[in-house]
Amino acid sequence: MKSRQLKRSHAPIFWGLFGAGGMLAALCGPMLVLLTGFAAPLGWLPVKAASYQGMLALAQSLVGKAVLWCLVSLLLWHAAHRIYHSLHDVGVHGGPLAKALTYGVAAAGTLAALGLLARI
Repeated sequence: MKSRQLKRSHAPIFWGLFGAGGMLAALCGPMLVLLTGFAAPLGWLPVKAASYQGMLALAQSLVGKAVLWCLVSLLLWHAAHRIYHSLHDVGVHGGPLAKALTYGVAAAGTLAALGLLARI
């Protein structure tokens, strides 16, 4: 009897990033929209909470950098995975090109966020 070998797939990695980004988007996304889109511009927050100095201090701390990087990168990977499968659903079967473009943008954004946060 011949044993069949299973083909290795990278899909679980992308589904994991998609799931983590989706959870983050569902839990933190509405609050981020409320805080940055409404509360800060309308003056509902304390002055120091939405100040440039406060945000800079967050981005300069190691924990703040890690949180910001996770937030940006996971949301990018979630969006890339959703866009890739949405293209397939509407009949655009780009194959490797669509996969390279969508996940490539997420990878580039993740690396750009890492580089920019490292410079702060």
